[in-house]
Amino acid sequence: MNAEPAVGREPGKEEHRDIVVVGAGFAGIGAGIRLKRRGIRSFLVLERAEEVGGTWRDNHYPGVACDVPSHLYSFSFRPNPDWSSVYSPGGEIQRYLVDSARAEGLAEHLRLGTELLDASWDDASGLWRLTTSTGGLTAGALIMACGRLSEPRIPEVPGIDGFSGELFHSARWRHDVDLTGKRVAVVGSGASAIQIVPRLAEVAAEVVVLQRSAPYIVPRDERRYTDAERSLFRRLPDELDDYRAELFWKAEEAFAQRSGDPASTDRARRRALGHLAAQVPDPVIRELLTPDYEIGCKRVLISNDYYPAFSLPHVRLERSALAGVDGGTLITANGARHEVDVAVLATGFHSAEQPYAALVHGRGGRSLAEHWAGGMTAHASTVVHGFPNLFVINGPNGGLGHNSAIYMIESQLDYVLGALRFAGDELVLEVTEAAESGYTAMIGELSAGTVWTAGGCESWYLDPRNGRLTLLWPDFAHAFRAANGEFDPIPFDAAPRAAVRKPT
Repeated sequence: MNAEPAVGREPGKEEHRDIVVVGAGFAGIGAGIRLKRRGIRSFLVLERAEEVGGTWRDNHYPGVACDVPSHLYSFSFRPNPDWSSVYSPGGEIQRYLVDSARAEGLAEHLRLGTELLDASWDDASGLWRLTTSTGGLTAGALIMACGRLSEPRIPEVPGIDGFSGELFHSARWRHDVDLTGKRVAVVGSGASAIQIVPRLAEVAAEVVVLQRSAPYIVPRDERRYTDAERSLFRRLPDELDDYRAELFWKAEEAFAQRSGDPASTDRARRRALGHLAAQVPDPVIRELLTPDYEIGCKRVLISNDYYPAFSLPHVRLERSALAGVDGGTLITANGARHEVDVAVLATGFHSAEQPYAALVHGRGGRSLAEHWAGGMTAHASTVVHGFPNLFVINGPNGGLGHNSAIYMIESQLDYVLGALRFAGDELVLEVTEAAESGYTAMIGELSAGTVWTAGGCESWYLDPRNGRLTLLWPDFAHAFRAANGEFDPIPFDAAPRAAVRKPT
């Protein structure tokens, strides 16, 4: 979409906006829409890429689709009656974000092709000073909407840089690499891998999947919406609201499986293992695909075509992690060697250690990365002591393992908008250290005994530095909104801003 030009502004001139948002995925576009609708004009949304869309712009591998129902995985304040199916493909989700930005008039507030290089708090002025790839900015408030799935994780194994074939991460898919008739390895067996493998099996001569640990997979209850259904949703918005609410409360029921309720956990486990048994008749392969931890400890996946792929003669499973590379040969931890032409790294992202944290410096020049050196923490999953007028969306304990991330984003945006309204132009808000510590302790208490901490697995939900649950909110989604969906000024120190600059 067209956006504010990233070049052509006066060299050396430092611009000012009341609010700067970093990132133009769901969180950033949602923030922009809410700010615009609130009548706020002095804001910018910075995006390092040349288009909006975040995760759904970056991930365009074969078979990419959402695993949360489309009508739930979209803004409640911008419903889309025309989703094609229950679980929309990735390209359709990205178009939804592009269309949302355009329809809501965000073009004048979007600055594409602009990478944040540094953001430092200036006590003297009470402003954030930003260095970007297209110039300098100051901001009264900074909203980090960078997501947790933006920086691919590349395995650090010997020889990987010298792989003689084609190697790329699933989030950086190489469409110029023809996979027809090739020997292809997929490293990983998570959410991306289970969508990629069936598509590769259709064209590749050989496919081998290197599986560190087996995921739990349940049926994908997919279908296309009929013309009549889409017409009904367009004509009667209340029907769509009711349908969305039905999807939400159905998803909420799944939290009991994660919270330690034995009966709910047993039902979920039986469903997943029944799906495995029904789709994989070979007992040897079925055993390799059987998880060795409790269901819900890792992300529970949905698929109808991943398991059947392993019944094909040219698809193999290696239950061992990648340990090294020798030319065109991948070597696993159990000593197996697989000679391949292409290696697809479905190895996840830097989620527990957010790369942007090294760029953001609060009071005394201390970076978020330093503040989070022992693990990510925040109050209300959104504000951090020592970082005035900074708000982090999708940050510490802002995710879910059972419901829609968009619901959580909207809850955080309500909190941020409340804080901005309270502060106005005059105040600088900083959450107290005691409030952040208390919230972190509360998260620890909520997560104790849940499947995420006691389920016997290693997952990206836990911070490897301390073993704490740092990515997920360990309760119902509606409990997060009740606790954190409305700004409360009590845990904050509020001080007058030393100087207020008006927009240029």
